[in-house]
Amino acid sequence: MQNPALSRHEWYPSPISDLMQQAIIPVSDEIELCVEVGGNPNNPPLLLVMGLGSQLIFWPESFIKRLIEAGFFVIRFDNRDIGLSTKISRKDLPKVNTIAAMMKLQFGLDNSKTPVPYRIDDMADDTAGLIRALGFRQVQVLGASMGGIIGQVLAAKYPHLVNRLALIFSTHNKPLLAPPRPKQLYSLIKRPNSYEEEDIVKHGQWFIRTIGSQGHIDEEAVAEVARLRYRRCFYPIGSLQQLKAILMTGSIQPYSREVKAPTLVMHGSHDGLLPPSHGKAVANDIPNARFKLIKGMSHDLPEYFQPFIVSQLKKHMLDKD
Repeated sequence: MQNPALSRHEWYPSPISDLMQQAIIPVSDEIELCVEVGGNPNNPPLLLVMGLGSQLIFWPESFIKRLIEAGFFVIRFDNRDIGLSTKISRKDLPKVNTIAAMMKLQFGLDNSKTPVPYRIDDMADDTAGLIRALGFRQVQVLGASMGGIIGQVLAAKYPHLVNRLALIFSTHNKPLLAPPRPKQLYSLIKRPNSYEEEDIVKHGQWFIRTIGSQGHIDEEAVAEVARLRYRRCFYPIGSLQQLKAILMTGSIQPYSREVKAPTLVMHGSHDGLLPPSHGKAVANDIPNARFKLIKGMSHDLPEYFQPFIVSQLKKHMLDKD
């Protein structure tokens, strides 16, 4: 790898992808992130930031391949508390009523005084630390769902690190936006029958059937990812703590309004977890943003929609204006 900072890290072939190299990279005194990179390191770097409870494997292999072929040097990672990255343990903190916190967030009531292990700002700081550790002056950023919330905070707090930003099925949690539909809301709180592997795989399949793009779900691929997620690292408290980070951070609308990077906001027309009004509101609040509705897509990245999404990213991030 020509980038001297990249070469400082101990890279080895990814055990889960023929396209990627993997390393564990310190991004602060407390946090190490599991990171994978792929493609030509001389190409523009594209940093992928994934959503709530989702390991780096939730970026589909077919999607990664298309991004590399489009001319990106692709970087994906496990956020803190997920996958092979640092886990956070704070047993001294009081329990949080997540349902009550969801209701307060919906109506714009302040959750910020509730103590939680970390907030979205901290996850954005992790991401900034990763960009620096990899030796890049600037990167392109694609954030999905919670990853899009992190991306907005990152771009507002560290404008010098983000060249262009893209968000997909994300939000800024402005009060009074359309709530999740009942089935999709239930997907956030329903627990698996047990923590045995087969029950976790079944729950993962049910989850994607509930939030995903109907008619475009590959059941075998979903089961494979759910099984890999379980075997790679099963840490359900991490997902809960990330949810608390979202809820107790509250609306990031002030950050959205401070984003300087040209921004592409993409959202599925059939998203029941974060209805399209969320994406439209984000695009309205980011000064230099444009909105693209993807007809028929929900809260996932099925292969059917990937060529269109990658073409939009290429146009936004690589093609000359």
